[in-house]
Amino acid sequence: MFPFHLFRRSLALLPMLFGAAATVSLLGAEPASQKWIDATAYAIPKETTNAGSGYFSIVTGKNGRVYVGAAKYGVGASLVEFEPKSKEMKVVVDTQKEIGTTATGFAAQSKIHTRNNVGASGKIYFGTKQGYPDKTKGENQLTYAGGHPMVYDPETGTTKVYPIAFPHHGIISITPDESRDIAYISTCADNGSFQDPKTPNVRRAEDSHFMILDLKTGKYRDLMDCHHLFAFICIDHEGRAYHPIQGGDIARYDPNTDKLERLKQTIDGKPPAADSYFAIPETHCINWEISLDGKTLYALPLSDNQLYSYDLTATGDTLPGKSLGALIPGAKTTDCRAMCVGPTGDVWAAVCEADPQGWLLLHLVSYHPGDKSPRDHGQVAVGNPDFTDFKDKEGKPLVHHTNFVKNPEGKTINKYAILGISQGQDGAVYVLALSPYTLLQIPLSALK
Repeated sequence: MFPFHLFRRSLALLPMLFGAAATVSLLGAEPASQKWIDATAYAIPKETTNAGSGYFSIVTGKNGRVYVGAAKYGVGASLVEFEPKSKEMKVVVDTQKEIGTTATGFAAQSKIHTRNNVGASGKIYFGTKQGYPDKTKGENQLTYAGGHPMVYDPETGTTKVYPIAFPHHGIISITPDESRDIAYISTCADNGSFQDPKTPNVRRAEDSHFMILDLKTGKYRDLMDCHHLFAFICIDHEGRAYHPIQGGDIARYDPNTDKLERLKQTIDGKPPAADSYFAIPETHCINWEISLDGKTLYALPLSDNQLYSYDLTATGDTLPGKSLGALIPGAKTTDCRAMCVGPTGDVWAAVCEADPQGWLLLHLVSYHPGDKSPRDHGQVAVGNPDFTDFKDKEGKPLVHHTNFVKNPEGKTINKYAILGISQGQDGAVYVLALSPYTLLQIPLSALK
């Protein structure tokens, strides 16, 4: 499996990991039977990033526009809007400006890392997060004051900023329930493996608080520390909110009864194995997304070549889950940080398969509810390889930051981890690629 311990550091190490130029060729030819999908690439505005990167942060709004979060380490994060009809991109939120801060270094709001969500009103929900501390400058966890939940209104072009949710923690998840004037928050201490003074022999992977934000008053209620890395929060058909817990349990909060439950889970009728990605002590990034009717929770661990689902209509204290099948049949090593449920209920995932040289080659996978297994549509190539000049905003060549390469067949591909995915109202699938930070647009017609 892909070494997950590199996940936190991989984006910070982009200059050392990427090749020298966009024309670099990969060793070894692709199988003759490989099916290719052409995507149209659009470079995210280069002034929004200083390392060619971003994260899970992408969603399609009710207006049909795509909203992408960008990371600019030590400077400040931005929310970018893409208009599919005009093909135009523009920055709609400067997080530092909206907060009213000029902090730099580790104190800056360096990332929008949240899986963006859309409220019933059409407003875009996201949050800010810390970057990486420079210990040579004395930066540590306390240097960062904390992340802010934010709500952008496309109709008015205004942004509402909420207070820091938890001191020194960033925001990794925000899911609104506008019918109750609340949003659920998951914080991210980003403290790696740390030692708890109360239990010096026990090491945890993360501090991650499951919280409720009152959208009217801006006040918070802390439900519990789930100690789970990069959590995703989903809301079911009864308005209940779900948050993963370290060790494999699942927190469920019911606003109707004001009750917080701790649920067990099963996979195909059995508890998750002790060494599974669902139940490992250090936790693992697990993509979560809810079905359109709110009755099914889809799950996809980052390093697992399987899609799972849970029945949220089940009663009792255990969530029954099942495997829906392999994402890429026969793949030995996969990496998936991008899963969504589209406007017609289909599940979409941008899945990377490691080739013998270690490059992560992008496949687009879908699952239609009721099908026997997911469908691998094929590997994605860039149909417009000259979509950018491969230079930074100062006009200098991206010698160390280029992640687009030509393979032996002459196709331009992205050779590293893919970060986020969303399906538009017209059926087009949008995927975020690294360095230069790029939005890949795949029309539905290319997938039939």
